[in-house]
Amino acid sequence: MIKVFVMDTCPDCTQVKQQLSSNPQYQLIDIGEHVRNLKAFLHLRDRHPAFDAVKAHGSIGIPCFVMEDGRVVFSADEVVIDNSAEGAACSIDGKGC
Repeated sequence: MIKVFVMDTCPDCTQVKQQLSSNPQYQLIDIGEHVRNLKAFLHLRDRHPAFDAVKAHGSIGIPCFVMEDGRVVFSADEVVIDNSAEGAACSIDGKGC
């Protein structure tokens, strides 16, 4: 499961939350919802080297996608978001009609 750190008041997180809210492959973790979520994010942010460039630019680093292999990415463009059910397309390869 891919963990996605977001925050309700973050404009960049709004679209991500809408896209992923009903997708069981993603665990949305709102860092503003509970201090435990904030602590988990800060623990990751303080230790993972992917945040070095983010912090150097003065950014927070959300939305933040923690991939199953441990990679951290900051753009939904780097994550394949598949909202279609398997076999939903009418072609044999499942890629379209």
